[in-house]
Amino acid sequence: MGVPPRRRIPPAEGLIALEVCRAAGFASAPREALATAVRFTLEELATLAPGRSVEVRVPPFGATQCVPGPVHRRGTPASVVETDAVTWLSVAVGDLGWAEALDSGAVRASGERAALGEWLPLGRLSG
Repeated sequence: MGVPPRRRIPPAEGLIALEVCRAAGFASAPREALATAVRFTLEELATLAPGRSVEVRVPPFGATQCVPGPVHRRGTPASVVETDAVTWLSVAVGDLGWAEALDSGAVRASGERAALGEWLPLGRLSG
């Protein structure tokens, strides 16, 4: 099991940004709040699933490495998950299921460890 990442977004600030986004509707949220909420939820995922075998990308706002397993060091990771900010936040808080997001094509996932359903939605943020 890996070491959790160092936090760049203070949890209180991340929770406020997430609530601003929820109140506005993720698709209509102010860009700054959206960016902070995405980065915060990526940090939450990396804390819940520490490791470096999967890279989760939410362009243009952030990316993280997570999930225990073989360590990725250079080049394209063996397992990659990529989606947009609105979809990511919807999945992170449980408004959209992981399987549903994959089936719709809103989330692109490749590699044997890219199944994040075990960690999503992000516990304390859902509901």
